[in-house]
Amino acid sequence: MPDSLSASIVAEAQRIGFDGCGISLPDFLETDSKHVEHWLAEGCQGTMSYLERNREKRYDPRLLVEGTKSIISVIYNYFPEEKLNGNSYHIAKYAYGADYHEVVKKRLKELLEFIETKTGKLEGTRLFVDSAPVLDRAWAARCGLGFIGKNTSLIHPKKGSFFFIGHIFLPIQIEPVGKLIPNHCGTCTKCLDTCPTGALDRPFHIDAKRCISYLTIEHKGSINDIDSANFKDWIYGCDLCQDACPYNRFSTANKEPLFQPSEQLKTMDKTKWQQLNGDTFNEMFSHSAMKRAGFEGLKRNIEFISQEP
Repeated sequence: MPDSLSASIVAEAQRIGFDGCGISLPDFLETDSKHVEHWLAEGCQGTMSYLERNREKRYDPRLLVEGTKSIISVIYNYFPEEKLNGNSYHIAKYAYGADYHEVVKKRLKELLEFIETKTGKLEGTRLFVDSAPVLDRAWAARCGLGFIGKNTSLIHPKKGSFFFIGHIFLPIQIEPVGKLIPNHCGTCTKCLDTCPTGALDRPFHIDAKRCISYLTIEHKGSINDIDSANFKDWIYGCDLCQDACPYNRFSTANKEPLFQPSEQLKTMDKTKWQQLNGDTFNEMFSHSAMKRAGFEGLKRNIEFISQEP
């Protein structure tokens, strides 16, 4: 049973709006390190060279933040109430609203402030939301917030996989909360079967060089040597392998106002996307995760998808 501090942290995380919270000890991630090293050796990271740096810190959080003695992990739902215009180009659901880095980090700061009412001011804490060399899914899985599915996503067997992951690295040791959930994929291969580019070339393995999300966001070079028909009208990210996952029948609409799409985004159709200019892009996406692709990157994707066969 968790001690009173750990239990109160989990309860406060739920009150703030997180959909799950667990606590781990910051041990070396031996199994995950072997998996990542093999994946990198295969060259599956494509041009994401930042994944090749600071690898020791990815595997051992005590090297990333000296003095870390506990890791609090949370998940935050972003599943939308309704999909955007079905006749338009597609963007990943996580980009419908405000930049999740800012939103989730603000909620983590609230949780840390609560913790410090119990412990006093803590020096050496760090907050992470899909940033720095942290193996987000590994830590979330370690404390029972889901299992890693065949599509490499974190999947909660009762809530699905449309979640952001965040962490608080603490300089004090507190009682762990949560335990590993066995893999529940069974013989299902729906995620692999639905991937139009073959990026999910085998269970629990993704070749980023063929992934629509990577190609439309992280890859900065030309994509003209790829069959645009396989992109299925995705211009920023891709949700196909998650949409196909049976566990996402349990997904419920998020309650975060900042994740709701703007009225302007709701009205976007293919013609409006094709006519998008830099000023309109900045107006719509300056506080969106879509700024990662940039206007030129998004324009490249739109032109690629809309080209004549």
